Amino acid sequence: MVVGTGIQLIGQVTPAAQFELEGADEVLFLTSDVAEAVWLRQVNPNARSLGRHYERGKHRREIYDAMVEEILASVRRGKRVCAVFYGHPGVYVTPSHEVVRRARAEGFAARMLPGVSAEDCLFADLGVNPGTSGWQSYEATSLLLRRQRPDPTAALLLWQVDAVGKVTYDDEPVSEGLRVLADYLLELYPPEHRAVFYTAALHPIAEPLIEPIALGELAAREGRPPGTLYVPPLPARRVDEKMAQKLGLR
Repeated sequence: MVVGTGIQLIGQVTPAAQFELEGADEVLFLTSDVAEAVWLRQVNPNARSLGRHYERGKHRREIYDAMVEEILASVRRGKRVCAVFYGHPGVYVTPSHEVVRRARAEGFAARMLPGVSAEDCLFADLGVNPGTSGWQSYEATSLLLRRQRPDPTAALLLWQVDAVGKVTYDDEPVSEGLRVLADYLLELYPPEHRAVFYTAALHPIAEPLIEPIALGELAAREGRPPGTLYVPPLPARRVDEKMAQKLGLR
């Protein structure tokens, strides 16, 4: 079973995920929060971290493959395994999807349970309703490499803005990455259009990071930016009258 712990410490773990954690023969987890690691070992003494696979200079694909192999090794030994990832286990988590796919290919029963993601927290913290204007979600580097063209009249979420062009664990982001991203967005939005850097609160008593910034100022921002950038939509397009008639709407 693959489960997520949500964003906030302990409080966003679902009852279904808790059940799997408690009943597993082995729990293999990936978290950057020491307190969460301590809690997982309290819930199940047979819990161990996958974090040791992060090695300096190692390509992320190699790191993820090593994690998948460690999880599958326990499954092949006949263990009831619970793999645990931060947030939603299926949202921007590569090894979680791969381990489910490969386990099923080898004839093992494998499932992923949903969890609370950073995106879910953003909807609540920023008061965003994705049904109002539509919703677009892209990984920042992929957006640039594939020259994907978002619709500026729909809300846009960009992930991993802090790692534009990053391929290995200890690489710094490409120095011009944020500038390239800014130039690309300015092809679609005016420079005064205000976006928001966002980081969800990790603890119930903490506040989320909400940093408004004009897109025209994005390239000049100093320091490593937060990983998530929300770009609100431009004014909506006019309703197409012919389509409204087809739908029987006035």
